[in-house]
Amino acid sequence: MDVTSPVRSRDARTGAVRDLDVVETTPESLDDVARRAATAAPDLAAWPRERRAALLEALADALDADRDALVAEADRETALGPDRLGGELTRTAYQLRTFARVVLDGGYLEATIDHAGDTPMGPRPDLRRMLVPLGPVAVYAASNFPFAFSVLGGDTASALAAGNPVVVKAHPGHPATSERVARLAERAVAATGAPAGTFALVHGFDAGVALVSHPAIRAAGFTGSLAGGRALADAAAARPAPIPFYGELSSINPVLVTPSAAREKADVYGAGLAGSVLQGGGQFCTKPGLVLVPAGADGDRVVEAFGRAIGAAPALPALTAGMADAYERGLTARAAEAVVRARGVDPGAGTGGAGAAGSETAGSGTAGSAASTTRPALLEVDAGALTADLVEECFGPLAVVVRYAAEAEAVGVVGQVEGSLTASILTAGATDLDLPDARAALAARAGRVLYDGYPTGVAVAWAQHHGGPWPSTNTLHTSVGATAIRRFLRPLAWQQAPEHALPPELRDGAPVVPVRIDGELVLPTA
Repeated sequence: MDVTSPVRSRDARTGAVRDLDVVETTPESLDDVARRAATAAPDLAAWPRERRAALLEALADALDADRDALVAEADRETALGPDRLGGELTRTAYQLRTFARVVLDGGYLEATIDHAGDTPMGPRPDLRRMLVPLGPVAVYAASNFPFAFSVLGGDTASALAAGNPVVVKAHPGHPATSERVARLAERAVAATGAPAGTFALVHGFDAGVALVSHPAIRAAGFTGSLAGGRALADAAAARPAPIPFYGELSSINPVLVTPSAAREKADVYGAGLAGSVLQGGGQFCTKPGLVLVPAGADGDRVVEAFGRAIGAAPALPALTAGMADAYERGLTARAAEAVVRARGVDPGAGTGGAGAAGSETAGSGTAGSAASTTRPALLEVDAGALTADLVEECFGPLAVVVRYAAEAEAVGVVGQVEGSLTASILTAGATDLDLPDARAALAARAGRVLYDGYPTGVAVAWAQHHGGPWPSTNTLHTSVGATAIRRFLRPLAWQQAPEHALPPELRDGAPVVPVRIDGELVLPTA
């Protein structure tokens, strides 16, 4: 790699490219960044929780203050639209403030005190335990969320909340947006008095590969492709001292439509499924990619409503030209193994796509600005003809309908689906008890089970879980919600330690955080 290679930003709508005032990170620069983070780690870990919460609030305020310029830059690079991006920016600031509350609450520390005493096993020493920061964390920004899963997204927010410095690897799909966010983050970090090295941004493929292997890095968070995540996970495991790698990778997010739901709510669910598939250009990690619909007339109505909405949809912007090409290749391969029930509007022809009863070929889907748009598509296959390709994620506005004739067929289809972030069950209401075995099979393959709703959209909440069995993630932890902080902490126990050697949360006296003392949970009185 040329050590002076400029970082280039591409306009998602016009394809125009401009050089930014930064270059791809050199090996020497990466080493300096990582070492500065390692130097900052002890000081940041020692910060009182109140100061850490103030830093998170300051970062949220900085995003809000620069809202218009941030949204405009992100829209230029992603074509996701000001409304979608404005909502995402609001979410990103909310995430930071949520983790500020998590830090102040202190329950995440799992503080525990067992006083010295006699037990049936003999004398017990004084033991005190809580979670402490890991050290510098590498964060790999996602393509499809330039704010919420990027430079100051959930991984960065939770790592900083845990008390760790963060080094972010920018995504090449929105480098100018990443730079703007990083500059305001650096100013906010400096204004709060955080140690130098608390936050940094790096660019370039080589820098991303080297970052996860740098000895100063103690954990990594990643949102992206299965292939890219697997390569980084392998590198993290191959280090002389392996580190945890938390990857969100690939998810087809199956949906089960019960017979009763098809009979009573065919039009509602058909249209709703299409809306979920099309949201964000089909580029959400929670897009429903596989939909199980009963065979017969009731199921036909679901598929017809689904197909009408897909067929009326325009070609949608892809985040990058490479993603548009990959979508077309994936669609073409899958269409050879299923019936094409609908295609979105062809921007070159100026006419609507095939409706639910259509059966056109899948190719030539991105006319017009072919490098950066994708035509939505709906495929259909009988359960007995389902192939391995059809149960793999295709990133973009594509869904596969699988028709099942009986519950045993539905269970068999679910058995071919790999782990997913979500599984959705569309029913006729609370009294609909159809397909209990298929429902149980779905729950075994997902991290979040939704009833009578669509998986796109992940609320930031204490009870949220955004994770699932492989290959959706490689971890039991969540990347969204309060407990995402747990990824970047480790347990540490103190035995017979003097008071001055203990963190404030483990000292005797009135507890300042929830503490389990001699087996009993004790809450702060204030």
